[in-house]
Amino acid sequence: MPDLLIAADAQWVIDDIVAALGAPGTSLRIVRDGKAVVAAVRDETPDLVVLDQQIGNMGAMAITMALRLEQSGGRLPRVPILVLLDRQADIFLAQRSEADGWLVKPVNARRLHRAATTILAGGTFSDDRPTPSQAAAAAAVGAAATEVAPDAEPEGVEAGVGG
Repeated sequence: MPDLLIAADAQWVIDDIVAALGAPGTSLRIVRDGKAVVAAVRDETPDLVVLDQQIGNMGAMAITMALRLEQSGGRLPRVPILVLLDRQADIFLAQRSEADGWLVKPVNARRLHRAATTILAGGTFSDDRPTPSQAAAAAAVGAAATEVAPDAEPEGVEAGVGG
């Protein structure tokens, strides 16, 4: 039975995580104060910590670094951490803070479940999907590139004329 510690202060984030990861036999503990996460891990070590990036007084990166500092000092066992990021540009921060995995919000239940399962099995998970705006920009570039016929002659060159 996996024990998950969820740290978020937005109810909709908590609801999404519980809907995706709450299953029979899974224990879910919720902490709404970022500063309380280290103490919650110290009280009862979870199998996985799931952190929302934005928590009012102490966000996911600061929490992750605090947990890693405590772990490197031998004051806590190493616990896997999954971070829910607000934007793709924050992946760098998740990597630097030594999170075991991250997803960029909005998160669908299937990807969240897959990320948690992968990390619980000892792996890492990175969400390198393009954001909707990046996907739209890539699609626009692709559409512009196909507007030129692939067999069209370059400008100033006549077909059948060679030298």
